[in-house]
Formats: sequence, C-alpha cells, structure tokens
Amino acid sequence: MRFLRSLVAVTALALLVLSADGARASPAVAPHLTYYSRPDLKPPTVEILKHTRGTAPGYIFIAPKKNVLQAGPLILDDHGHVVWFLPLDTHGVTDFRMQRYQGRRVLTWWHGRPDHNDGESGYSIYDASYRLVTHVQPGNGMLGDIHEFKITPRDTALMTISREVRVKGRRVLEGGIQELDIKTGRVVFEWHSIDHVRLVESYYRLPAAPGRIFDYFHINSIEIDHDGNLLVSARNTHTIYKISRRTGQILWRLGGKQSDFTLGRGARFAWQHDARRRPDGALTLFDNSAGPQVRKQSRGLVLHLDMKRMNATVVRTFVHRPPFVAVDQGNMQRLPGGHYFVGWGHQPFFTEFGARGTMLFDGRFGRGRVDSYRAYRLTWLGRPVRPPAVGVRGRDAYVSWNGATEVVAWQLLEGPRKADLRPVRIVAKSSFETRIPLGIETGWIAVRGLDRKQLSLGRSAAVRLD
Repeated sequence: MRFLRSLVAVTALALLVLSADGARASPAVAPHLTYYSRPDLKPPTVEILKHTRGTAPGYIFIAPKKNVLQAGPLILDDHGHVVWFLPLDTHGVTDFRMQRYQGRRVLTWWHGRPDHNDGESGYSIYDASYRLVTHVQPGNGMLGDIHEFKITPRDTALMTISREVRVKGRRVLEGGIQELDIKTGRVVFEWHSIDHVRLVESYYRLPAAPGRIFDYFHINSIEIDHDGNLLVSARNTHTIYKISRRTGQILWRLGGKQSDFTLGRGARFAWQHDARRRPDGALTLFDNSAGPQVRKQSRGLVLHLDMKRMNATVVRTFVHRPPFVAVDQGNMQRLPGGHYFVGWGHQPFFTEFGARGTMLFDGRFGRGRVDSYRAYRLTWLGRPVRPPAVGVRGRDAYVSWNGATEVVAWQLLEGPRKADLRPVRIVAKSSFETRIPLGIETGWIAVRGLDRKQLSLGRSAAVRLD
C-alpha cells in the first residue's frame, strides 16, 4: 500500500508539472490535415508566414499539443509540409528532437501517460527507420518530467525529475536532475534542489492555502558546460545554476535573488527556459519575462559572461515582429552561420533569425489553441521500413511515405494483373501526399519512390482498381 500511495503521488506530480508548462490538452477538436493514402494521420494545420533565402539547412521539429486531434512528434519542411508524423495515444508530448546514441542519429521525446491511463510516461528513443530503440525511465523511483531528456557523449541520459517534499509542514515541489546509463539503467548522478536552494530564492507566489503545493524551483533545462559540470535553468527562481557534477554543490548563480554575477543593462531575465552554453563561452536562453509579465515581450537572449569580473552583459536579443509574450515554455537553438531558431512556447510560432536578428523564417500552427514546448531546426535522414502508402479516389492515385526524406519523385506502375505491372509515368513529389493521374480504370497499380538519381527507394503494395 505504501508503494501504491507513492505511485499515485508521483503521477499527480507529473500532471502538476505538465500543467505548469502548458502541456495539458483541451478536449475540443482543432483543425487538422487529412490524407487519402494515410487516413490514420491527422496532424494539425501549419502556416508559413515568412520564408526567405539563406535559412539554415534542416527540417523543423515540433510536438503539437493542447487542442489537437492527434498529439505526437512532427517533422516539417520549410513549406510547412509534413515529413513525418507519429500520432500517440496521449496529449502530452514534449522536447522532440534529433540526438546521437551509440554513434547514430536518433529521435527522442517525452510523452505523457496514454489517454486511457494504462501505461507509463517516459522518454522514447527511435532510430532512423522509426523503430523503437528503447524506452527510458528514471531510476530510484523518480518521475521524469516533460522538460529535458539529453543524451550525453557517454550514452547516459540527463533528465529533469520532480517530487513532493515537506518543508515545515508545507507541501513543496522540488526540482532535480538524474543522470542514468541508458543501456544498464544504472543511476550515475542525482541532484535535488531542496538540498541546495532555499525556498526564499523563489519568485513564485506562495499559495495562500497551506494544503496547496508550492512549485518553488521548476527546473526546465540541463546543459553540460565546457568543463563537464552542469548548467541548470530554474524558471521560478529566475536563476541559472552551475552545479558540480562530482559533488552536487552550486558553483555559481546567474540571475535571481542571489546572483554571483553583476547583470549589465538589459541582462536581467525572468521565468526563463533553455539555458545553453556557446562554444565561445556566451550563454543563450529563452527569456519569457512573463508569469507574471515583467517585460513588454519575450525574447531570445545571448549573454557574455566575464568570469574574472563576474559580469554578465547582453550580446544580442531576438524578438518577434509583431511582438508577443510567451507566458511559459520556449527555447532558442543556435544554428550554423550565427543563426538562431526560436520556439515561442505558449505562443504557436517558430522563427529563424539571421545573425543580426532579422527574421528569415516564421511559421505557426493554424487555427485553434495549439503549441509546442520547444521547436528545433535539425538535419535528418529518414529511411522507414514500412513501404509507401497508396490510396485511390476516382481516376487519381494518392501516394505518401511517412518519414522518407530522400524521395523526390514517384513512378506509377500499372497493369492488368498484380504480377504484371509496368512503369507508366514519373511525377515529381509535391508535398507529403502527391496526386498521380491514372491511365487505366481497371487492373492493378503500385508506386515506387525515386531518389535524385531516379533509383528506387521502395515500392508500395499493389492496389486493385474496381
């Protein structure tokens, strides 16, 4: 019974953390796309508002949630066309991105419990053929939350964890870190905020009712610093902490009520997310400045840290035009050429900026209350094991291949018999699903996916025409 009570408490904490960063879903149905070849896929609509030349290479990685018909990891091209979508039986999916595990590129994300509550939340790792490599859960009975799942060069996983503790009789939600060996499940490092950070550092309003939980810390990112120690962002203390990976001691604080740095003009941030270190030593973060609001708009922020004088000064800021405020979530990813890709969290936008702060690309989810916890631009090569899918409507065939990134054209095969199909025409791939006019009314058809050299990547099953 003690174990069951602990499990219930941990599950309740997961829902609290999920709600705090805006990942809870509305039951209403949002606008979505449909496909004749894949009627099982219903991703949300996306609009590309600006697309200029000179954007960095790669696809857009997002995980739509809230008011969606289907939640799941979603890869888009620069035209807003779906490249790959995996609908999951949950409304909570976050931090979808490409990482490296055992020397290979993999896809990772956090997902909440299934809608029917008969499964576990946790972190998934998929390979380039979209097959499950492993599902990761923290050790020591801890709960992994939505904010961070970072695979390290030594194939361990850094995860944000949370648990309820009692401080002077009050219910407190602390934040923590766990590093776990993915292959063996062995915990190699664990850190809890309550052992190092006092409640008075928090800017989060203390609940008036003593029975309500106090989310004083709210960890939302973990970064490995140049020396191997950890940089941790805590939203509700407005602070970036540097933590010794060996002892767990706090080496310095940036921002908040006990900052070890003097903050220059415009350098103060609040309710922030996604603190990362650049190779040149600068620090990047997404400054929400809201929850409650302390600036006119949210921004991406690059700070220079003078470690001798312990000063922090602004290098550059990135703001959306027109301006808006993201009350939760968000990230800023450094790209090649000095570009940055910003996911605006609570706001349904994702934007690429040039090195001087000019907006080069801007997209958003369509109508409805839909957002993504983070957004990335990443290179990816997908080779699904499932064959292309074909649907027929009237005198047209519709073909798609969910996740295949090398297809540039489709070759239509027709014939009177299933075993006697011959090439008829080649049609350029137009978007996720391509329409191909049929030359026959009865018989059989199939479709091949072709690469840039017009070599076959795979063939669909044969479809009989009625």
